[in-house]
Amino acid sequence: MIRVRFAPSPTGWLHVGNARLALVNYLFVRRHGGRFLLRLDDTDSERGSAEFAEAIGRDLRWLGIDWDETFRQSDRRDRYAEVAAVLEKSGRLYPCFESEEELRAKREQRARRHLPPVYDRAMLRLTAAQRAAAEAGGKRPYWRFRLSDGHATWHDQVLGRRQIKLPALSDPVLIRADGTPLYTFASVVDDLDSQVSHVIRGEDHVTNTGVQLDLIAALGGAAPQFAHLPLLLDEAGEKLSKRLDGLSLRRLRSDGVEAAAIAAYLARLGSSRDPVPATLAELAADFAFSQFSTSSARFDMAQVRALNRKVLATTGFADVAERLPAGATEAFWLAVRGNLDLLNEARGWWDVVAGSIVPPVIDGEGGFLREALDLLPAEPWDGEVWPRWTGALKERTGRAGKALFLPLRLALTGEDHGPDLKTLLPLIGRVRAAERLRVAAA
Repeated sequence: MIRVRFAPSPTGWLHVGNARLALVNYLFVRRHGGRFLLRLDDTDSERGSAEFAEAIGRDLRWLGIDWDETFRQSDRRDRYAEVAAVLEKSGRLYPCFESEEELRAKREQRARRHLPPVYDRAMLRLTAAQRAAAEAGGKRPYWRFRLSDGHATWHDQVLGRRQIKLPALSDPVLIRADGTPLYTFASVVDDLDSQVSHVIRGEDHVTNTGVQLDLIAALGGAAPQFAHLPLLLDEAGEKLSKRLDGLSLRRLRSDGVEAAAIAAYLARLGSSRDPVPATLAELAADFAFSQFSTSSARFDMAQVRALNRKVLATTGFADVAERLPAGATEAFWLAVRGNLDLLNEARGWWDVVAGSIVPPVIDGEGGFLREALDLLPAEPWDGEVWPRWTGALKERTGRAGKALFLPLRLALTGEDHGPDLKTLLPLIGRVRAAERLRVAAA
């Protein structure tokens, strides 16, 4: 069975880059009828928090993503210690005592000799007596994994053939001195135990993949297939960061971006397919890694707003009623939904329909607006009041086109563009319309 995992660290708000990876994992596994695992990589107790962990689940559900299994790495410390003991016994995991200052001095010395800053494996020559003396002096070892000679090679589902020269890398630290497992180690143990068949993540993990393949081999495990998506950049071409809230899902949601728009945009961003409004089931049905480019993609908020506009234009009243201003009706929603980039903009149009906006005084149009007020039909109003009224105005004043319609729109709404006044004017009502015409004509 195909099994994938999305493994965020609860150290910040879920931003669009991570959400994109969650979606790609989800669409791939739903396309092939597999299982989706949500794993919280929460071993960093200093930076992680329960608030961020809860927010991740909330954001995923908002996007429409559900999961079949879930667990936290913080509940698996005993398992990591058990596997570490196996690696230590085989000679692949070895203790180190150098301080960061000592390691920095070594790197600087190698740089002066024009050598790459690769760890020299000095601790492999540590004797039992030297280790005992270090521990007697209060030092606690951290643990490195001895990499193999040669190369780690795999066929990447997105990037094609990839190869990492292992001797060019420093032996990675797998376990801190306090016993906390690091990502490279814990992730491999979890993937093997969870029988993950495909690891789908960002291109920034390519080097990690080479190391992890060597670690998987040392543990006698079967390697999953890998797919690395090129990184998603912001509009300035910079790497996304959890510490910048502007592109977090919670900020986009609070700004009025619809989940369906974000999902449709992220699912096809960086692929050969144009983002269009679609359900997750529709997006999963034609998902394929071959559609993705090997170049980085940029998150363009203008494109998101354009897609969001299309989504809102077909969204039913029942789906947004609770998020509209108090008192907003279905007739109001149907009148304005095609003119909204973001749902929050409905508030401004509700003020136009039901509030007391003050239109601008329109220089040079006082006479025309007084004529309009004089011809304003009596209520009750229906959908024909606008063409009936403007037809009468056209006949009396000889105006047509922009000269006829723009002053009326400005006076009635305070805006030079917006929803069709044929549907908006009956919602505004005669009392408000008459008062605004008087103000704008002053």
